[in-house]
Amino acid sequence: MDKISIDTQDIVQEEKQQEILEKFDKESKTRKFENASMEKAIYWIAVMISMYHFITSYIGYPATHKHRALHVAMMLFLTFFLYPARSKSSRKKAHWYDYLFAALSLSVAAYVWVDYVGFINRMGMPNTLDIIMGTILVVMVLEASRRISGWPLVILSLLFIAYGLFGQNMPGIFAHRGYNWAKLINHIFINTEGIYGTSVNVAASYIFLFILFGSIMNKSGMGQFFNDIALALAGHTKGGPAKVAVIASGFLGSINGSAVANVVTTGAFTIPLMKKTGYSKEFAGSVEASASVGGQLLPPIMGAAAFIMAEMLGIKYGVIVISAAIPALMYYFGIIVQVQLRASKNNLVGIPKEQLPKVKDVMKARGHLILPIIFLLYMLLFSGRTVIFSAFLTIVVTIAVSMIKKETRMSVKDIIDAFNEGAKSTVSVAIACAVVGIIIGIVSLTGFGLNMANAIIQIGKSNLLATLFLTMVTCMILGMGLPSIPAYLITATMAAPALIQLGIPALAAHMFVFYYAMFANLTPPVALASFAAAGVSGGDPMKTGYQSVRLALAGFIVPYMFVYNNSLLLIDTTPLLAIRVVITSLIGVFMIGIATEGYFLTPISKIFRVIVFAGSLMMITESLYQDIIGLGIFVLIIVAQKIKVKKTAQA
Repeated sequence: MDKISIDTQDIVQEEKQQEILEKFDKESKTRKFENASMEKAIYWIAVMISMYHFITSYIGYPATHKHRALHVAMMLFLTFFLYPARSKSSRKKAHWYDYLFAALSLSVAAYVWVDYVGFINRMGMPNTLDIIMGTILVVMVLEASRRISGWPLVILSLLFIAYGLFGQNMPGIFAHRGYNWAKLINHIFINTEGIYGTSVNVAASYIFLFILFGSIMNKSGMGQFFNDIALALAGHTKGGPAKVAVIASGFLGSINGSAVANVVTTGAFTIPLMKKTGYSKEFAGSVEASASVGGQLLPPIMGAAAFIMAEMLGIKYGVIVISAAIPALMYYFGIIVQVQLRASKNNLVGIPKEQLPKVKDVMKARGHLILPIIFLLYMLLFSGRTVIFSAFLTIVVTIAVSMIKKETRMSVKDIIDAFNEGAKSTVSVAIACAVVGIIIGIVSLTGFGLNMANAIIQIGKSNLLATLFLTMVTCMILGMGLPSIPAYLITATMAAPALIQLGIPALAAHMFVFYYAMFANLTPPVALASFAAAGVSGGDPMKTGYQSVRLALAGFIVPYMFVYNNSLLLIDTTPLLAIRVVITSLIGVFMIGIATEGYFLTPISKIFRVIVFAGSLMMITESLYQDIIGLGIFVLIIVAQKIKVKKTAQA
C-alpha cells in the first residue's frame, strides 16, 4: 500500500473524516466524556451488553418479552449517555436529565421482568401501571430516536400515533373505528406487534451479533484486506481506482450496513486515488456513494436487512441470500460498466503495477481473513444450524483465525474494544427498530397497511407498471433521510402489500421496496451518501447526487426486471431459463451503461443512445421475442461502432 504515490494533502485526514461523518450521519455525534471514570464506566457497560448478547446467543435467550425489553432498555441507556439532547449540549459530560431518562428506561425493563406473568396475563386488558410504563417507554424511544437521527422518524411516529387516536375522523378508506390511549399502549407495549415486535426481535438477536461480527472483523484488519486485494486485482486496469472503490466498498458495505460511514472511511482513500487518475470530483464521489449504498444489497449480510426480510416473510435466510445475489451483482456490473466506459472515453489509465501490492503478497499476509466469511456462508446455507448459532460460532472462528498471522492477531484489548464498539454501533439500529415498532404496531392495529395498498392499486388502476412506479416513488420518499433498516421496515409494511395483492411473489415485492428504500440515500434532494461523498471529494453535492443516480441507473431498473422476470430471483425457475435470463439481463445492463455514458468503442449519437436504452428495456421480461429484439439492437450498435472505428482509422 505504501508504494502508491498520493500526496499527503490529498488523503482525507481522520479529523476531516469525522467532521464529514458527523455532518451527514447524525448517528456519529456521540459524547467523549472528559471524566475518565465516566468514560471507562460506559466502556465497560457497553462490553457487558455485548457479552450478554453473545453468551445468550449460545445458551439461549430469556423469555420473549424479557429479552426484548432488556435489549431495548440497554440500548436506551447507552443512547442517553452517548448522544446529547441538543446539538449545543455538552459532548463531554452527561446532564441530570440523561441520568433520569436512563433510569426510566431501565425501570420499564425491570417492570416487565419482575411482574412478567401478570404482564403477559393482562394482554388486552392493561391496568393503570401498564399504561404508565408503556407511555414512559414510548416517550423514551421517541426521545432516543430524536437524539440519534433527528426529527423525521419521530414526526412520522407521532403522526401515526395521532392517526391511531383520531383516525375515525379521516375521510374515505383511511378511516377506522378509533382507539383510545389504553388500547394503543396495549398494542404498542404489551403485544409483540409494537415496540417489542419483529423489528426489535431481529435487532436483539441477528443484527446485534452481526454488527459485533463486523467489529471483530474490523479489528482483525479485514477492511485493509479488502482495499489491498481490490488494488491488487483492479488497480492497474483502465480506470482502476474507481473499480477498487466499487469492489472494496461493496464488500465492506455488506458487512457494516452504513452507507454514509462506508463512504467516509473507504472514500477517504479511494476518492483521492480516483481524482489523481483523472476522474472529476463529482464522478469520484458518485462512484464511492453508489458502491457504498449497493453494499446493503449484496449478500451474505446485506447490512442486516437479509435477516429482517427472512423474519418478516417467514422463509429461510439462505433463500434470501441466493435470491438477492444475481440482482446485486447486476447492480455492481452496471457501475463497473460505466466506470470502464468513462475511463475509455476520457483515456484514463490505471495505477502502474509497480506501485500496487501483489495478489500473492496480499493473500499471504491477510488472505486467511476470508476463512470466517466462507465458514459463515457454510453455516448459514449448508449446516442446518440457526442463524444465531452460526453468528456466534463465526465470531469465535474469526477471533481464532486472526491469531494465525502476526499482522492480524488481536490482543485481548482488541477483542474487548470490539465488544465495546459492537454495542455502541448497534444503538442507532436498535433504537430505529424500536421506534419503527410504534409505526408497525399502529399500522397493524388500524389496518392502514391494507388501506395504503388499496390506495396505491386504485391510483395505479390495477396496472402493474403504474403501481410499481407509484410504489417506487413512495419508497424513495419514505426512505429519505432514514437509516436503511427502518427505511426497509416502513416501506415493507406500507408499500409491499400493494404489490403482493397484484400477484407478485412476496419475496419479489419485498426486494423491490428494499431496493428503492436504499436508493433514497443516493437521490437528491435528500441524498446523504452522495452528499457525504461530495464532502470527501470536494465536489458539488447536488451534481454528485445526480451523477450517483446515473451510475446506479441499472439498479433503478433491476427491480422492475425481477418483478417482471422472477427467474432473476431464482423463484420457480429451471436452470436453463435462469442461465438465459441472467445472460440477457447482463447484456441489458451493459446496454444501459452504453446509453448512459454515450460511448462504446467511440462516442454515440443521441438517437443511438435512445435506441440502445430502448433495447435494454426489452430485456426486462422473460419473453424470448423481446430478448431477440434487444439482442438485435445490441448487435446493431456493435456493428455500427466497428464501422465508425474503421472509418476513423482510415481518415
